[in-house]
Amino acid sequence: MALAALSGEEVERFVADGFVKLAGAFPRELADEGRAMLWKATGKDPDDPTTWTAPVVRLGGFGHRPFYLAANTDRLHCAYDQLVGRGRWVEPNGLGTFPIRFPHPDDPGDTGWHVDAGFHIAEDESDGPLDYAALDIAGYRTNIYSRNRALLMLFLFSDVGEDDAPTRVRVGSHLDLPPLLEPFGEKGINIDVDAPTAHRPVALATGRAGDVYLCHPFLAHAAQPHRGSTPKFMAQPPLDPADELRLKRPPFVPYSPVERAVLRGLGRE
Repeated sequence: MALAALSGEEVERFVADGFVKLAGAFPRELADEGRAMLWKATGKDPDDPTTWTAPVVRLGGFGHRPFYLAANTDRLHCAYDQLVGRGRWVEPNGLGTFPIRFPHPDDPGDTGWHVDAGFHIAEDESDGPLDYAALDIAGYRTNIYSRNRALLMLFLFSDVGEDDAPTRVRVGSHLDLPPLLEPFGEKGINIDVDAPTAHRPVALATGRAGDVYLCHPFLAHAAQPHRGSTPKFMAQPPLDPADELRLKRPPFVPYSPVERAVLRGLGRE
């Protein structure tokens, strides 16, 4: 049986704070290999800052070897089991989109506080495939069962200091959302999390290449401008669930830490 990736204290901190940092979750060599591929895809020169002409560049479709292996280390699989539940998550096939942030004076235009929506309401109204790029933003939804999202994950593919546009997170903000989401049930809502979580303290997702932040799907987070000197490479994929959260279990059947946090937010834990 694999050793626990997270201590009992770290699991409890995840429930209370909404996130936990797993240092060295994947080898730095994989981060270096993946970052080289990403630099090539940007078409920019890592040694020539004059080519860094935009504050953020988004690249997607990276299911290549280093990204798959980074998402599926034994330590991460063990952590997924600890936080979500064994057999209750789907093995990642890659790391999705990379928002690569460059040192730049312009506002990147994407620094608002939010949670990543799990689905679009059109999914329940269509019999065929959807063009998600063409769907209206207002239709994106989050529901109390965190449909389509078991965890939010931040994979650092470069060293990230305080000036390198680290993701901001509002500590404990995941506890503020359940009472707002519960009245809308399965349908969910397009939720504005800024005002309801503004009282929470802010932490910065800094670290070294190979570190991963495992976050509750209801954790309010935000990007910020890059004021450092070295571009930031980070992936922000979901961990896909095998089934939705269960907030009513039979007696003596344990809840996962993700579920416990939702119940705590509802005042039921």
